[in-house]
Amino acid sequence: MSDIRIAGVVGGSITDGPGIRYTIFTQGCSHNCPGCQNPDTHPYDGGYLESTEKLISEAAHDPMLTGVTFSGGEPFDQPGPLCEIALWAREHGLETAAYTGYLYEQLLEMPEKRRLLELCDVIVDGPFIMAQRNLDIRFKGSENQRIIDVPKSLECGRVILKEDGRWIASDDEIII
Repeated sequence: MSDIRIAGVVGGSITDGPGIRYTIFTQGCSHNCPGCQNPDTHPYDGGYLESTEKLISEAAHDPMLTGVTFSGGEPFDQPGPLCEIALWAREHGLETAAYTGYLYEQLLEMPEKRRLLELCDVIVDGPFIMAQRNLDIRFKGSENQRIIDVPKSLECGRVILKEDGRWIASDDEIII
């Protein structure tokens, strides 16, 4: 187990993905999106160090938990410790989701970040863009962001999006 720099944790979250989530807000983000809802998570020297062992132990004590969400900050800037947590979640049948300012296609090309991507079930990708902010869309902050089924996307070799409760390929083919 290792240490991770975090801004905080929210147990029992119902806003960071479907079901009841254990949400870890990582500390540090180079995207610095104007209008970000968590600007205090941008400095890499902020927040505090926590052990992945303690975070897993806290999550394990919630029998109602359906998933783990990595938010931030930028989770993909600390992939190693988050991989440990994602592996634990997978072993316990919990969905793993991550919010990232990177695009899915960028993460595929970054070997140090790709392993975490492969351990996620869902990512919400893309930077927050204030001009595209929309409070009526679920689980996204701005309309440019995509909710991506990672395993299906890796398997198909193309992005599979979730829109209006359906999984849709990036070429608008309805998958489910």
